[in-house]
Amino acid sequence: MLFMVNRKFFAGASIKRLRRGAGMTQVALADALDISASYLNLIERNQRPLSARLMLLLADRFDFDPRQLVTDEPGGGLDGISKRLADSMFDDLSIDRTELDDWLAMAPNTVEAFVRIFDNQVRGQDASGLETLDSIQLVRSEIERWRNHFADLDAMAETLADELRLGTADLYGAITERLRVKHQLAVRILPETVMPDLLRRLDLHARQLQLSEMLDPASRTFQAAILLAEIEAQSEIEALIAGADLSDNAAKRLYHRHLSSYFAAALIMPYARFLKACEQTGYQIQLLQRRFGAGFEQVAHRLTTLQRVGARGLPFFMIRIDRSGLVSKRFAGASNASLAESQHRCPLWNIHRAFERPLEVQSQLVSLEDGSTWFTLSRAVQGLGSGAGGYAAEFVIGLGVSAELAAPLHDARGIDLSSANADLIGLGCPACTRPHCSQRSAPPKSRVLQFDGRERGFAPYNFVAD
Repeated sequence: MLFMVNRKFFAGASIKRLRRGAGMTQVALADALDISASYLNLIERNQRPLSARLMLLLADRFDFDPRQLVTDEPGGGLDGISKRLADSMFDDLSIDRTELDDWLAMAPNTVEAFVRIFDNQVRGQDASGLETLDSIQLVRSEIERWRNHFADLDAMAETLADELRLGTADLYGAITERLRVKHQLAVRILPETVMPDLLRRLDLHARQLQLSEMLDPASRTFQAAILLAEIEAQSEIEALIAGADLSDNAAKRLYHRHLSSYFAAALIMPYARFLKACEQTGYQIQLLQRRFGAGFEQVAHRLTTLQRVGARGLPFFMIRIDRSGLVSKRFAGASNASLAESQHRCPLWNIHRAFERPLEVQSQLVSLEDGSTWFTLSRAVQGLGSGAGGYAAEFVIGLGVSAELAAPLHDARGIDLSSANADLIGLGCPACTRPHCSQRSAPPKSRVLQFDGRERGFAPYNFVAD
């Protein structure tokens, strides 16, 4: 529900479908919601927004997940339209969120028409080879469509985890034993000299899962759990891939890898036990690592998936960046966070400083131009293997949750989470229109540069305000 805070939410078509599906008249539903029939009529015609109180009453009356209404808005609603308008073809237009709100409210069918034309154009460009939507982006879109929560995989992994716990508390031992007994596959740890460039190898001739000695205990468990996922959750994973309608074979393979990893994480951190531990510890990642024998990145990713209906965790987003600032992983989950979606990052966000303090979790309260405030956590992690020159891979994991929801976090204790105390940041210089920023490296694409031969400020660029 809290994803609707601070913005109008119009869902007339969805409410009408719910009402008609239940065989109710406007008068009957209005009585059930304790509002007038004329007011309900305005809501169904998108002339009045849906309040949080009415959303709760509807969710209780119809027993559905209220978040699903977001996908019923034209183009995914305000966030979906904003993502499309972030395309470079619209750089010269200054379209604010108020204007988008009004458009969605007053002309939802026109919005839907725009979405179809835009999406068809993108698909057509991809098919003609003029502009390629790469496989990673296709898979990302599918993951975000599910809000990175795959209920069937979670339920199956949780059942399997309970079954494995009956025999021993050592999950790695239980997984390797199951692979050996049920699937006739042994797990063998091999020296780095034998597998210099590989984390794992499945040797079906020898009936072995071969793991590199360079893997730490958490990573060994995770790699073994992935193989178990590929065997025992094969039909569920293949059904999800088939439902995604991915024509690109590379995208199918990438999606398969994500779903196998998802199952493995759910096996190591079973949903109910993990959520309970989160709530007990205040989502303290270091404790969660020890309790479940997982790595920092594994726990961070798992936090983005806790969206089971009736048992939701906090809606975190997660990104992973390298020293150049490039993102190699991003999961917005149920957060709808533009920080996770943006192609650029603000240098004032302390995610970049985490490289210099590799074992320390950096926290920061930040406020974006749209008025949203986020509590973020960042920590450096070391990747597996080495890059050019033999250097070990390094990344920073960034996590965030809306400041309105951050009070239960252990890392937020004692911090005033009001927006007045937040650091003002943007979504990277090309998208940021905050004036007078001396850290700015590029002007905003949506503004006209302004020059004054008599004055020069600290900021490298002056531009015409909106």
